[in-house]
Amino acid sequence: MTPDPATTTPPDAPARGGFASATVPRHLARGAVGFGALTASLALLPVTGPISLLLAPVGLVALRGCPMCWAIGLMETVSAGRLRRSCAAGRCELTRQKR
Repeated sequence: MTPDPATTTPPDAPARGGFASATVPRHLARGAVGFGALTASLALLPVTGPISLLLAPVGLVALRGCPMCWAIGLMETVSAGRLRRSCAAGRCELTRQKR
């Protein structure tokens, strides 16, 4: 079975992990929304009561699960396109791409 050309990535496309965003500013914006919503959900608890806890799922979705997942995604986003893995003769190596 041949791979579908619409779902395969071109060889020159930067490799992205499962938590990476398309750009660093977009990832930082997701972090601001996520951490802001989590902080607001706890800070507003004495004022609005349990209603403020509705912000917690918004924060978790923006962070894609947890703050550590967001941090891993930040590292993946920053390093995307800078490291390449090449395999030849059963041996794989990581090489840095020049920018």
